[in-house]
Amino acid sequence: MTVRHLALALCLIATGALAHDNVQNPSVQARMQMMKDIKAATGVLGNMAKQPASYSQADAEAAAAKLADLAGRIPAAFEDAATDPQSESSPAIWDNWNDFTAKAAALQSAAQDMDAGSAEGVAAGMLAIGGACGACHQPYRL
Repeated sequence: MTVRHLALALCLIATGALAHDNVQNPSVQARMQMMKDIKAATGVLGNMAKQPASYSQADAEAAAAKLADLAGRIPAAFEDAATDPQSESSPAIWDNWNDFTAKAAALQSAAQDMDAGSAEGVAAGMLAIGGACGACHQPYRL
């Protein structure tokens, strides 16, 4: 995956924050907030991957740990099949629960496996993270 592909993956993640203003269901609000937090952690890492001069080992380690923690919480956040007209979650999530949770686990593993000890390690790790995000967003996000 090239930096161009990485940028595309980050854009896919970033678009999740656009239509959340009128969500009424608290479960959906909580899931959306979690996805915003995932976006923020991924953004820190993605920026370092795109701009190695911005690399900070402490910030990379913190963002990777935060991302791994949040990814591990995805299944619990989606156990409640609550919906909302503003939700971007596809009903396919609950129809394909095992696949969905496996994709969340893949994101968690990618974050845990990231070598945050160098800008190059972050860039390489972002390839796996971007792939994990895209693999889930394509089938499970409206």
